[in-house]
Amino acid sequence: MAVPSVSVEPPAADASAVTSVTAVTAPARSGGGVDVRARVTELRLSAFAGHRRAGFPLGPVTLFAGRSGSGKTTALAAYEALARLGGGAPLGEVFPDPAACVPERARPDAEGRRGFRIGCTADGAEGPVRLDIAVQAEPALRIVGERLTVDGTVLLETALRDPGRRTVQAAWHTAGSAPVTRAPLPDDRLGTALLPLRVAGKTDGQRRVLAAAEQMVVALRSVFPCDPRPEWMRAPVPTGSGRLLPGCDNLADVLWRTRAECTRRHGLLVEALRGGCAGPVADLIAEPLPDGTVRALLDRGDGRRTELARLGDGELRYLALTLVLLTGPGVLDVDAPGEVPDALRSLTVLTDGFDRALDPAQRRTLLGTAARMGERGHVRCVGAVSDASWATGTEGVTVVHLEP
Repeated sequence: MAVPSVSVEPPAADASAVTSVTAVTAPARSGGGVDVRARVTELRLSAFAGHRRAGFPLGPVTLFAGRSGSGKTTALAAYEALARLGGGAPLGEVFPDPAACVPERARPDAEGRRGFRIGCTADGAEGPVRLDIAVQAEPALRIVGERLTVDGTVLLETALRDPGRRTVQAAWHTAGSAPVTRAPLPDDRLGTALLPLRVAGKTDGQRRVLAAAEQMVVALRSVFPCDPRPEWMRAPVPTGSGRLLPGCDNLADVLWRTRAECTRRHGLLVEALRGGCAGPVADLIAEPLPDGTVRALLDRGDGRRTELARLGDGELRYLALTLVLLTGPGVLDVDAPGEVPDALRSLTVLTDGFDRALDPAQRRTLLGTAARMGERGHVRCVGAVSDASWATGTEGVTVVHLEP
C-alpha cells in the first residue's frame, strides 16, 4: 500500500487473517419484521496494522478470539476509530499515532507516502450501506479517499487532487439536472458525517444520499467503548451526571441515579449479581456520604452490607459490564444521536478483555446476558478474548478466530 489515495476498493476476506467464524445468527427482528435499527454488521481492515484484506462479520454478540499478537485489540481499535470519525472527531484526535496503523511491510512511494485503509458496512432501513476510507499517515495525516455505496451505486466519493491543499474533491449522487454534485471537503473529517450539512435533499438522488449517510453515522455514533477498571471503582465518588464513564470509575454515582429511575432494569441487575457475586445478594444500593460523595454497597439481606471496596476484581468487572448491557445509551457517557428514535438505534458495546478476571460461571452468565440483549436488538456487544472455547456454540454469539 505505497499510495493510499489510488482507490478505496472493497476488500476481500483474507483466509489467513480469519481462521474461522462460528455461530453466525440471523438478524434480530422488531415488531415481527426485519430489524431496521442502524447497526454495523461488518468491519473491514483492508490494510491496517497487522491486518490485510480482512473482513469480519459482526453479529448481535461478537467475540474476537486469538493469542496475543493476533490482532484482536487492533480490530476493536479500528471499530472505535470509525465510530469517532462518524461522530465528527478530527482525524488527529482519532489517530494520535497514525504510523502505528500502517502495515509493517508497507513501503513508501516516491513521494514518501504511506497509509492504511479501513471500512465497515451498516445495515438498517436503507439496506447494507458500505463505507471505505483511505488514510495517508505519512508525511501528513489526511483522509485521501472515501467511498459510500449502496447496492453497488457510489453515493459519495472523495479523492485527493491537490496535495498542497488541505481538502479533498468530493462528488455525491444527485440524480437531478446534474448527475453528481462536486465540492471540496476538509481532509481531516469523515465526508459521510458532513453530508447532512451539505446535501439539500431536493431530489430523489440527494435524499438517497442523505438516508444512507445518516444510517452510517447513526450506526457509528452509537458505540460505547468500555473497559471497567476495578481499582477505580472501589472508592466513593462525587455525584455528577449519572452517566457511566468508559472506565466505570463513577459506578456508584450511576447506581445512585439508576436505582431510582430504572427500577425494572435495576431489578434485573440485582438478579444477575446473584450469579456473579459471592454470597447472598438482596439489593445493590448507593449511599450518600456527608462529604458529598456516594458509595455503592451490596445489601446481603440480613442487615449486612458489603462495600464495593471489598469485592474482587472479577466481581467488579462483572458488575460493571452487566450494568452496561442492561442500561443503554441514556445511562452511558456516549454521544448517541438524540434526534433518532430509540426504535432505530442499537447501542454497540466494545470491550477488550471481555472475560478478564472473570471465573467460568461469571463469564458464561455475562455472555448469556449479552446474548439476550443482542437478541432484542437494542444492545450489541463486540469483545475480545484469548480463548473462546467456552463461548463457541452459544446461541446468538459470533466467534471470530484470529491467528497472529
